[in-house]
Amino acid sequence: MDSTPIIQEAVKVLREGGVILYPTDTVWGIGCDATNEKAVARVFEIKRRSEAKSLVLLACDLDMVAKYIKVIPSIAIDLVEVNDAPMTIIYPGAQYLAPNAVAEDGSVGIRIPLVEEEEDEVPVKGAAPRRDLTAGAFCRELVRRLRRPLVSTSANISGEPTPATFAEIPEEIKEAVDYVVPKPFGRGATGRSSQIIKLGLGGEVEILRP
Repeated sequence: MDSTPIIQEAVKVLREGGVILYPTDTVWGIGCDATNEKAVARVFEIKRRSEAKSLVLLACDLDMVAKYIKVIPSIAIDLVEVNDAPMTIIYPGAQYLAPNAVAEDGSVGIRIPLVEEEEDEVPVKGAAPRRDLTAGAFCRELVRRLRRPLVSTSANISGEPTPATFAEIPEEIKEAVDYVVPKPFGRGATGRSSQIIKLGLGGEVEILRP
């Protein structure tokens, strides 16, 4: 499936303040432009979640992270470079984001989606393998084209189990969002949450979820 028109439509919806349902390198997520306060409020409303609870955002690379964090702790660069599993880093000193996308202490959790290449079967003998986008690659490209961080919160009603597959996502959520990314791009989503590491400006490292 060609990802280009799908990404274009998703970006269009996001730039207009809409909310999408999309696959990530971990689970299916509900997302919006993390700089749009009204859109973020809709995400909380769809999940029936208190705005006092923090959200995870996605960035396409460390350059994007640097635009929305006042000072990136040096250890974060090392963690991202050696990381081989989905990892959310909670950074201090968020800036230029919607106020309701940031925790009360001014921190924000950001993950750069993990990209794993997968080869499709060769349809014709002697033909070169065709590479399709996995979920991680898809949402990283989506964020790159949006040019802003993307909210990424699990596609469940607050307090209920996180869906491991698209089929387990409540119909209420599917109907509430403005755009649903087609299921083939869910390939590569693990159905498991990422590890969470909180960093301090003084070099402090706290593992919140291994």
